[in-house]
Amino acid sequence: MIKITPSTIKALALDLDGTTLLPDNSLGERTIQCLKWLKTRGMKLIICTGRAIESSRRYYSAIGAEGPMVFFNGGEVVDIPAMKVISADLLSLDVVDFCIDLARDMGVHFQIFLPPPDGPGTEENSWETLLTEKQSPQAQMYQNHTGIKPVITDLKAAISVPGLKGCPKAMFITDPPLHDKIRQKLTDRFGSRIYIVRSSPVFLEIMNAGVSKGEGLKIVMRHYNLKPEEVIAFGDEENDLPMFAVAGYSAAPSNAKENVRQAAHFVFGSNAEEGLAVFLEKLFG
Repeated sequence: MIKITPSTIKALALDLDGTTLLPDNSLGERTIQCLKWLKTRGMKLIICTGRAIESSRRYYSAIGAEGPMVFFNGGEVVDIPAMKVISADLLSLDVVDFCIDLARDMGVHFQIFLPPPDGPGTEENSWETLLTEKQSPQAQMYQNHTGIKPVITDLKAAISVPGLKGCPKAMFITDPPLHDKIRQKLTDRFGSRIYIVRSSPVFLEIMNAGVSKGEGLKIVMRHYNLKPEEVIAFGDEENDLPMFAVAGYSAAPSNAKENVRQAAHFVFGSNAEEGLAVFLEKLFG
């Protein structure tokens, strides 16, 4: 039986969707107050999410979290609120080009994020741009989920802009039965050059090889000089497992995928019941 000595924990690596957030994608008041209280005690709150910075802003702002955080499943590590890029590992454009053709052939929704041509900024919407080829139900669902309105454009033209080096993340949004088919086609073509992960039942994300929340968390831990035994990672999906391997302790909500619950050292109440806050209150008292 693994036990945690609360006084040794210096940081929490927090997945957002399905873990920290309520099912309606909001932050519960109990969770906000709990995390703000821990921050006043010196706890590092490290957001580790598949989301873009823009769609994460309201959450890290609500709890007052600052410092290096992991976005795009590790594709970018950015110091907040300074918007200083600590690490960026971009997906090659030839992979994106192949994905565009695949999505067109299969008739499924595909979208990409592109960084701004002049680098990051500090104003709202000054960071990454979401692009897709049509205003589909999946595009609307993603907009409702993240608050990011996509730019409708020809993706082939978008990735042909001179000077563009790559994109932090590409994503298929489609029914789970098609995920395996898409994975197989991409793996047959690119092999170990890419990282494919499911971040929700319908989200299949494509990133550069070596990108993961675990690798992003390693970068943040080095920044703070944190040891694994000083960090607890929290998550509910496949893309959170690399974090579990990096942190000294791991915990999953009861609504997590079965293999994620099995991999976690601790299982707490569901996100619908603000189980994270209950777990932290009990642990840190």
